[in-house]
Amino acid sequence: MKKILTTIICAAALFIGSSMIHAQNEGGRNWQDRMKAEKIAFLTDAMDLTPAEAEKFWPVYNRSESERREAFRQAMEAYRALEAGIKAGKDDKEIATLMDRYIKAQKAGDDIDEKYVAEYRKILSNKKIAKLFIGEENFRRLQIHKLNKNDNSKNDKK
Repeated sequence: MKKILTTIICAAALFIGSSMIHAQNEGGRNWQDRMKAEKIAFLTDAMDLTPAEAEKFWPVYNRSESERREAFRQAMEAYRALEAGIKAGKDDKEIATLMDRYIKAQKAGDDIDEKYVAEYRKILSNKKIAKLFIGEENFRRLQIHKLNKNDNSKNDKK
């Protein structure tokens, strides 16, 4: 019963959210919105969240995802600066500074999970947190598989 209720709540939230988003940006970020909705449904099911857990968990998870996106953006910015520095023939000292910036940005991204595990433990059991990490990896692999499948079907038609 709890699983059905959780599924209904998530489906309703996704439907309302996706309808509002679609109205705001006719197709501009459609694939990102669909991906986010799929991920929410996938993780909710994988973690077997109760409605009460989901209500507390998703705002924290969304904050962690926002921090991950920002950390990734900063790491890519540092990577591009490092690459540009190499191409521009910067000296070893300047390259070291750019490389340190890149490594620091990478580490900041890695530290996010550690930071949020402490917050997740206030809401969920360790088993459900472990299911989150496993679910995220399984979702990532599923998306890669779908992407490869679509690429192969496009190549077959050529």
